Amino acid sequence: MKKWEIAVIPGDGIGKEVVPAALDVLKAVADVHGGISFSFTEFPWSCDYYMEHGKMMPDDGLSTLRNFDAIFLGAVGNPKLVPDHISLWGLLLKIRREFEQVINVRPAKSFRGLSSPLAEPREFDFIVVRENSEGEYSEVGGRIHRGEDEIAIQNAVFTRKGTERAMRYAFELARKRKRHVTSATKSNGIFHTMPFWDEVFADVKRDYPDVATASYHIDALAAFFVTRPHTFDVVVASNLFGDILTDLGGAIMGSIGIAPAANINVNGKYPSMFEPVHGSAPDIYGQGIANPIGQIWTAKLMLDHFGEEELGAFLLKTIEDVTADGIKTPDLGGTATTKEVTEEICRRLYKRS
Repeated sequence: MKKWEIAVIPGDGIGKEVVPAALDVLKAVADVHGGISFSFTEFPWSCDYYMEHGKMMPDDGLSTLRNFDAIFLGAVGNPKLVPDHISLWGLLLKIRREFEQVINVRPAKSFRGLSSPLAEPREFDFIVVRENSEGEYSEVGGRIHRGEDEIAIQNAVFTRKGTERAMRYAFELARKRKRHVTSATKSNGIFHTMPFWDEVFADVKRDYPDVATASYHIDALAAFFVTRPHTFDVVVASNLFGDILTDLGGAIMGSIGIAPAANINVNGKYPSMFEPVHGSAPDIYGQGIANPIGQIWTAKLMLDHFGEEELGAFLLKTIEDVTADGIKTPDLGGTATTKEVTEEICRRLYKRS
């Protein structure tokens, strides 16, 4: 019996609704498999926690999380209580940075039962591998002067180690899929970092002669995500470019509310963290209509990370079977509640076991 210890942080807003739903599904998956089990330990770290304690997590929070096999995160943020830059840097980004979760993986695919805004989505299925630790999201920079002379400088930081690490992860992933990697660049407009990105990509691809490649400027690539998303397999991008492309990926699926993400630690020193792309949506919290699919698909990525890829594929197919039969929350055009969608997914998992 394989047993995984999971740290659970529901966070804010609908995170407190969709995380319990996904845990119910994971329990069903474990029952169906019969050879795995999960132990969940929940932590109340959130904007509510901040209002009470003046911090998003306790001082020893990271040392506590370090002992788990993975972190399962809901949604972070409630700007009515805590400014977003405080909640984000105090919890989500703190965990990502301190636990060296240097790769962010976000899939997008045409989803059965969902209406894509694209006229001809043509069954696209791609994964964006986003460099998750540096790039445009560095803390290097500053502001000087005031008034009309005020200057703000934000420095993008690209290391060969970080850039190559993301690219090699993308190539290895492509070898398990359709053997194609696309690089997102902007070397015709960004003078230093993007030519460097292109050079590292050219160096890395020499080690993967069995994988085809392409490189597009980010503006053209964003357009291609809309006009021909079916032509992509694995896309590797910098921190900012990957962030933007994956929101676009959610949009062409039909809803960012179903998009999952994995923050991967590749050196084994710390746990990886799994979270949906959507926000905390405090405006619908408590109404029982939050879409649990993003969180449940995120659970599928965690299963993949644990080496249970066949089980993860089984879960994703079950989710799609449910949406294909019209059992969807209002954001997807349905009338089902969070509970009804979750219970139907669980029922079908048990039925097929």
